[in-house]
Amino acid sequence: MRVVRAVSAALLTLGLAAAPAAADASPSPSRDGSSGPTRAGTSFRTATEIEPGQEATAGGSTGDYLYWSVPVDTGQRPTVRATVKLPDTHASQTWQVDVYDGLRRRQACRYGAQTRTAAADAASVELACALRTVRAWSEPWANDPLPGTYYIRLTATGVATSDLGLQVDTRVRVESVDVGGAAAVDGSLAEPLVPGIATRPEEDREDAAVLAGLEPEDGWTSGWWSDRWVWTALGGALAALAGVAGYALTRGAGRPARVPPGA
Repeated sequence: MRVVRAVSAALLTLGLAAAPAAADASPSPSRDGSSGPTRAGTSFRTATEIEPGQEATAGGSTGDYLYWSVPVDTGQRPTVRATVKLPDTHASQTWQVDVYDGLRRRQACRYGAQTRTAAADAASVELACALRTVRAWSEPWANDPLPGTYYIRLTATGVATSDLGLQVDTRVRVESVDVGGAAAVDGSLAEPLVPGIATRPEEDREDAAVLAGLEPEDGWTSGWWSDRWVWTALGGALAALAGVAGYALTRGAGRPARVPPGA
Protein backbone atom coordinates (compact mmCIF):
# COMPACT_ATOMS: atom_id res chain seq x y z
CA MET A 1 0.00 0.00 0.00
CA ARG A 2 2.94 2.38 0.49
CA VAL A 3 3.78 2.03 -3.17
CA VAL A 4 0.18 2.82 -4.15
CA ARG A 5 0.13 5.93 -1.97
CA ALA A 6 3.48 7.13 -3.36
CA VAL A 7 2.37 6.67 -6.97
CA SER A 8 -0.95 8.43 -6.22
CA ALA A 9 0.90 11.44 -4.76
CA ALA A 10 3.12 11.66 -7.85
CA LEU A 11 0.07 11.41 -10.09
CA LEU A 12 -1.62 14.30 -8.25
CA THR A 13 1.50 16.46 -8.60
CA LEU A 14 1.71 15.83 -12.34
CA GLY A 15 -1.96 16.62 -12.73
CA LEU A 16 -1.48 19.99 -11.05
CA ALA A 17 1.50 20.72 -13.29
CA ALA A 18 -0.49 19.91 -16.42
CA ALA A 19 -3.35 22.26 -15.54
CA PRO A 20 -1.52 25.52 -16.45
CA ALA A 21 -0.41 24.06 -19.77
CA ALA A 22 -4.00 23.23 -20.71
CA ALA A 23 -5.14 26.69 -19.65
CA ASP A 24 -2.79 28.30 -22.17
CA ALA A 25 -4.99 27.20 -25.10
CA SER A 26 -6.76 30.53 -25.41
CA PRO A 27 -6.48 33.56 -27.67
CA SER A 28 -3.49 35.75 -26.75
CA PRO A 29 -4.63 39.20 -25.50
CA SER A 30 -2.75 42.46 -25.96
CA ARG A 31 0.09 42.62 -23.45
CA ASP A 32 -0.79 45.98 -21.93
CA GLY A 33 -4.19 46.67 -23.43
CA SER A 34 -2.87 49.68 -25.34
CA SER A 35 -4.07 50.60 -28.79
CA GLY A 36 -2.06 49.42 -31.75
CA PRO A 37 -0.21 51.46 -34.36
CA THR A 38 -2.09 53.84 -36.62
CA ARG A 39 -0.13 53.42 -39.83
CA ALA A 40 0.90 50.69 -42.26
CA GLY A 41 4.04 50.04 -44.24
CA THR A 42 4.25 49.99 -48.02
CA SER A 43 6.62 47.02 -48.44
CA PHE A 44 8.08 44.06 -46.56
CA ARG A 45 11.00 46.16 -45.32
CA THR A 46 8.77 48.96 -44.01
CA ALA A 47 6.00 46.75 -42.56
CA THR A 48 4.54 48.15 -39.34
CA GLU A 49 5.12 45.88 -36.34
CA ILE A 50 2.13 44.83 -34.24
CA GLU A 51 1.71 42.41 -31.34
CA PRO A 52 -0.70 39.46 -31.25
CA GLY A 53 -3.99 40.70 -29.85
CA GLN A 54 -3.43 44.33 -30.83
CA GLU A 55 -5.65 46.09 -33.35
CA ALA A 56 -3.78 48.18 -35.90
CA THR A 57 -5.50 50.93 -37.87
CA ALA A 58 -4.32 52.76 -40.94
CA GLY A 59 -5.62 55.06 -43.63
CA GLY A 60 -4.72 54.43 -47.22
CA SER A 61 -5.76 54.75 -50.81
CA THR A 62 -7.43 52.18 -53.01
CA GLY A 63 -4.70 50.50 -55.00
CA ASP A 64 -2.03 50.77 -52.28
CA TYR A 65 -0.28 47.79 -50.72
CA LEU A 66 -0.48 47.93 -46.91
CA TYR A 67 1.93 45.84 -44.81
CA TRP A 68 2.12 44.81 -41.15
CA SER A 69 4.35 42.29 -39.37
CA VAL A 70 3.74 40.19 -36.25
CA PRO A 71 5.88 37.69 -34.27
CA VAL A 72 4.47 34.16 -34.14
CA ASP A 73 6.11 31.38 -32.13
CA THR A 74 6.13 27.58 -32.16
CA GLY A 75 2.79 25.96 -31.35
CA GLN A 76 0.77 29.06 -32.20
CA ARG A 77 -2.19 28.98 -34.57
CA PRO A 78 -2.70 32.58 -35.76
CA THR A 79 -5.78 34.05 -37.39
CA VAL A 80 -5.56 37.34 -39.29
CA ARG A 81 -8.69 39.51 -39.45
CA ALA A 82 -8.95 42.67 -41.56
CA THR A 83 -11.75 45.19 -42.03
CA VAL A 84 -11.76 47.83 -44.77
CA LYS A 85 -14.11 50.80 -44.52
CA LEU A 86 -14.89 51.84 -48.09
CA PRO A 87 -15.67 55.34 -49.40
CA ASP A 88 -19.28 56.44 -49.73
CA THR A 89 -19.19 56.17 -53.52
CA HIS A 90 -17.23 53.45 -55.26
CA ALA A 91 -17.50 50.73 -57.87
CA SER A 92 -17.35 47.03 -57.11
CA GLN A 93 -14.01 46.20 -55.45
CA THR A 94 -12.20 42.96 -54.58
CA TRP A 95 -9.99 43.03 -51.48
CA GLN A 96 -7.46 40.41 -50.48
CA VAL A 97 -5.30 39.68 -47.42
CA ASP A 98 -2.13 37.60 -47.85
CA VAL A 99 0.16 36.24 -45.13
CA TYR A 100 3.87 35.49 -45.61
CA ASP A 101 6.32 33.81 -43.23
CA GLY A 102 9.84 34.94 -42.33
CA LEU A 103 11.16 33.56 -45.63
CA ARG A 104 8.45 35.56 -47.43
CA ARG A 105 6.71 32.40 -48.53
CA ARG A 106 3.00 32.89 -48.98
CA GLN A 107 1.12 30.75 -46.47
CA ALA A 108 -2.16 29.07 -47.30
CA CYS A 109 -5.26 29.68 -45.17
CA ARG A 110 -6.91 26.74 -43.47
CA TYR A 111 -10.21 28.58 -43.66
CA GLY A 112 -11.57 32.10 -43.80
CA ALA A 113 -12.58 34.60 -46.48
CA GLN A 114 -9.15 35.62 -47.72
CA THR A 115 -10.64 37.38 -50.77
CA ARG A 116 -13.97 39.17 -50.92
CA THR A 117 -15.73 41.36 -53.42
CA ALA A 118 -17.59 44.41 -52.12
CA ALA A 119 -20.61 45.56 -54.08
CA ALA A 120 -20.90 49.17 -55.21
CA ASP A 121 -23.16 50.02 -52.25
CA ALA A 122 -21.14 48.19 -49.59
CA ALA A 123 -19.86 50.29 -46.69
CA SER A 124 -17.11 47.86 -45.66
CA VAL A 125 -15.60 44.46 -46.34
CA GLU A 126 -14.25 41.93 -43.81
CA LEU A 127 -11.50 39.41 -44.49
CA ALA A 128 -10.03 36.55 -42.45
CA CYS A 129 -7.22 34.02 -42.82
CA ALA A 130 -6.66 31.21 -40.29
CA LEU A 131 -3.16 29.80 -40.75
CA ARG A 132 -1.83 26.34 -39.98
CA THR A 133 -0.11 25.67 -36.67
CA VAL A 134 3.45 27.00 -36.57
CA ARG A 135 5.98 24.15 -36.33
CA ALA A 136 9.33 24.17 -34.54
CA TRP A 137 11.07 22.45 -37.44
CA SER A 138 10.36 21.38 -41.02
CA GLU A 139 11.97 19.71 -43.99
CA PRO A 140 13.75 22.15 -46.36
CA TRP A 141 11.44 21.26 -49.22
CA ALA A 142 8.24 21.75 -47.20
CA ASN A 143 6.17 24.91 -46.98
CA ASP A 144 5.26 24.49 -43.31
CA PRO A 145 4.89 27.69 -41.26
CA LEU A 146 7.93 28.20 -39.01
CA PRO A 147 8.47 30.50 -36.00
CA GLY A 148 9.48 34.07 -36.73
CA THR A 149 8.09 37.26 -38.22
CA TYR A 150 4.95 36.99 -40.31
CA TYR A 151 3.93 39.64 -42.84
CA ILE A 152 0.37 40.70 -43.58
CA ARG A 153 -0.40 42.36 -46.91
CA LEU A 154 -3.75 43.99 -47.59
CA THR A 155 -4.68 45.34 -51.00
CA ALA A 156 -7.46 45.71 -53.54
CA THR A 157 -7.27 43.81 -56.83
CA GLY A 158 -8.93 44.60 -60.14
CA VAL A 159 -9.83 48.15 -59.08
CA ALA A 160 -11.69 50.33 -61.54
CA THR A 161 -9.71 53.33 -62.77
CA SER A 162 -12.28 55.70 -61.24
CA ASP A 163 -11.66 54.20 -57.78
CA LEU A 164 -7.86 54.43 -57.76
CA GLY A 165 -6.70 56.76 -55.02
CA LEU A 166 -9.96 56.83 -53.06
CA GLN A 167 -9.47 57.06 -49.30
CA VAL A 168 -10.10 53.92 -47.21
CA ASP A 169 -9.71 53.10 -43.52
CA THR A 170 -8.39 49.69 -42.46
CA ARG A 171 -8.26 47.65 -39.24
CA VAL A 172 -6.08 44.58 -38.79
CA ARG A 173 -5.90 42.21 -35.83
CA VAL A 174 -3.98 38.95 -35.29
CA GLU A 175 -5.42 36.47 -32.81
CA SER A 176 -3.24 33.56 -31.76
CA VAL A 177 -4.17 30.31 -30.01
CA ASP A 178 -1.57 28.08 -28.32
CA VAL A 179 -2.25 24.45 -29.26
CA GLY A 180 0.41 23.07 -26.91
CA GLY A 181 2.18 19.74 -27.26
CA ALA A 182 -0.29 18.42 -29.83
CA ALA A 183 1.82 20.17 -32.48
CA ALA A 184 5.25 19.33 -31.03
CA VAL A 185 7.86 17.82 -33.36
CA ASP A 186 11.34 16.37 -32.83
CA GLY A 187 13.55 19.25 -33.90
CA SER A 188 13.90 23.02 -33.75
CA LEU A 189 15.35 25.94 -35.68
CA ALA A 190 18.64 27.41 -34.53
CA GLU A 191 17.09 30.89 -34.76
CA PRO A 192 13.57 32.20 -35.51
CA LEU A 193 13.01 33.52 -39.03
CA VAL A 194 13.12 37.26 -38.32
CA PRO A 195 14.57 40.06 -40.47
CA GLY A 196 18.25 40.73 -39.90
CA ILE A 197 18.99 37.47 -38.09
CA ALA A 198 21.47 36.42 -40.78
CA THR A 199 23.44 39.69 -40.53
CA ARG A 200 23.74 39.76 -36.74
CA PRO A 201 27.46 39.46 -35.81
CA GLU A 202 28.82 36.91 -33.36
CA GLU A 203 29.71 39.54 -30.76
CA ASP A 204 26.15 40.91 -30.92
CA ARG A 205 27.14 44.57 -31.11
CA GLU A 206 24.61 47.27 -30.31
CA ASP A 207 24.75 48.55 -33.89
CA ALA A 208 23.95 45.13 -35.35
CA ALA A 209 21.44 45.02 -38.20
CA VAL A 210 18.32 43.75 -36.46
CA LEU A 211 15.20 44.84 -38.30
CA ALA A 212 12.52 43.14 -36.16
CA GLY A 213 11.93 44.77 -32.77
CA LEU A 214 9.08 42.59 -31.48
CA GLU A 215 9.16 39.07 -30.12
CA PRO A 216 6.71 36.86 -28.16
CA GLU A 217 5.99 37.92 -24.59
CA ASP A 218 7.98 35.03 -23.07
CA GLY A 219 10.69 35.09 -25.74
CA TRP A 220 11.24 32.60 -28.53
CA THR A 221 10.91 28.98 -27.45
CA SER A 222 13.88 26.64 -27.71
CA GLY A 223 11.79 23.94 -29.36
CA TRP A 224 12.62 21.08 -26.97
CA TRP A 225 10.01 21.74 -24.27
CA SER A 226 6.27 21.30 -24.62
CA ASP A 227 3.45 20.08 -22.43
CA ARG A 228 3.80 16.74 -24.24
CA TRP A 229 6.49 15.97 -21.63
CA VAL A 230 3.92 16.46 -18.88
CA TRP A 231 1.36 14.20 -20.51
CA THR A 232 4.03 11.56 -21.24
CA ALA A 233 5.04 11.52 -17.57
CA LEU A 234 1.38 11.42 -16.56
CA GLY A 235 0.80 8.41 -18.82
CA GLY A 236 3.82 6.64 -17.31
CA ALA A 237 2.53 7.28 -13.80
CA LEU A 238 -0.89 5.91 -14.76
CA ALA A 239 0.72 2.79 -16.21
CA ALA A 240 2.77 2.27 -13.03
CA LEU A 241 -0.31 2.74 -10.86
CA ALA A 242 -2.27 0.26 -12.98
CA GLY A 243 0.56 -2.28 -12.66
CA VAL A 244 0.70 -1.96 -8.88
CA ALA A 245 -3.07 -2.22 -8.58
CA GLY A 246 -3.15 -5.26 -10.86
CA TYR A 247 -0.47 -7.00 -8.85
CA ALA A 248 -2.28 -6.25 -5.58
CA LEU A 249 -5.52 -7.72 -6.96
CA THR A 250 -4.04 -10.89 -8.47
CA ARG A 251 -1.46 -12.01 -5.91
CA GLY A 252 -4.15 -13.09 -3.45
CA ALA A 253 -3.87 -13.28 0.36
CA GLY A 254 -0.85 -15.60 0.39
CA ARG A 255 -0.55 -19.22 1.60
CA PRO A 256 -3.59 -20.44 3.58
CA ALA A 257 -2.88 -21.10 7.29
CA ARG A 258 -4.09 -24.73 7.01
CA VAL A 259 -1.52 -25.63 4.36
CA PRO A 260 1.82 -26.83 5.81
CA PRO A 261 4.96 -24.95 4.64
CA GLY A 262 6.43 -28.03 2.97
CA ALA A 263 3.26 -28.89 1.03
